[in-house]
Amino acid sequence: MGDVEKSKKKDKKKGPARLFEPMTLRGVTVRNRIWLPPMDTYSAFAQDGRPTPFHYQHYVSRAMGGFGMIIMESTAVAPEGRISPCDLGLWSDDQMDAWRWIVADAKAAGATMAVQLNHAGRKASTGCFAVGFDGESVPEEFGGWRTVCPSANAYGSLRAPRALGVDEIHTIVAQFRDAAWRAYDIGFDAVQIHAAHGYLLSQFLDPLINEREDEYGGSFENRIRILVDVVEAVRTVIPDDMPVLVRISATDWAAGGWDLDQSVDLAKVLKEHGVDLVDVSTGGLIPGVTIPVKPGYQVPFSEQIRSRADIPVTAVGLITKPKQAEKVLKAGQADVIEIGRAALRDPYWPLRAANKLGISIEEAPYPAQYVRGAFR
Repeated sequence: MGDVEKSKKKDKKKGPARLFEPMTLRGVTVRNRIWLPPMDTYSAFAQDGRPTPFHYQHYVSRAMGGFGMIIMESTAVAPEGRISPCDLGLWSDDQMDAWRWIVADAKAAGATMAVQLNHAGRKASTGCFAVGFDGESVPEEFGGWRTVCPSANAYGSLRAPRALGVDEIHTIVAQFRDAAWRAYDIGFDAVQIHAAHGYLLSQFLDPLINEREDEYGGSFENRIRILVDVVEAVRTVIPDDMPVLVRISATDWAAGGWDLDQSVDLAKVLKEHGVDLVDVSTGGLIPGVTIPVKPGYQVPFSEQIRSRADIPVTAVGLITKPKQAEKVLKAGQADVIEIGRAALRDPYWPLRAANKLGISIEEAPYPAQYVRGAFR
């Protein structure tokens, strides 16, 4: 290889990588665009919603591994909003101190910390590895409870829920508000509202699930009402410079259901109400649908919402390789890449990616204690 070819190869390797560009949302600057999405660990074994030393190890290790923003897993705004009895929660002031050391130490390691607030609706009270009944409703004698939904229709073989009354809907909005205030007081940098994957807020969005005939059902404006109410309520209790993210399923993959066009329209409304980024996923609403899973299969939805609604978005789903992630960002298909299951295998995925993309050790997000072991 001649000197010119060697020089070109060297320059290409040292070129700027979008993955490692900082990103600012309101008053918060995230050190890079490799984020850890919320992934349930079902590890609050006391069933009290409080995080444990496991959660400390899990999240702080990924902060030390270089992730930009860490979005902590589904955190229930009410006991009956838990996906499983072993979910985390922020429904009580008594839970707050158990969170503080995790958030403080992950931030000290350089990560921006967010928490995903959720109510599982008709998909609540389901089993997990810790209690059994995987894929089933947990019986009450084993810690389960009666679930709720916009309408009294069940998800697959799960126990039938009861329909929520309007006053109960208002109570749930207030529960999201109060949990967001607790998150702010704990020290979180951002809040994510979970309106995806078939949990309560997305159940209201989807016309195949929501059969209501009042102000919370029927038209598009009515079906999105509870989510808009939640966003507005959250914004009243957190500072103006604190970002709000919303996670959505851009499609339910079912004919006549929630789809991309509605997601674009929703994103426009959310932007008007103070949402700073849409975390784009798909599915989880309707059982038994066919999903064309392959690497990057959800990226086109992120790209469309980003361009048509003019709002920052994430891309997630079988994005596992640094060059694959970098390509998505450079093509303008998303603003952030979320590394999910690959991060369960490798807490230091961002550091490995920095090496693959030619980022110098000095510029990569290494803790000082780990520089001697840097990827080379």
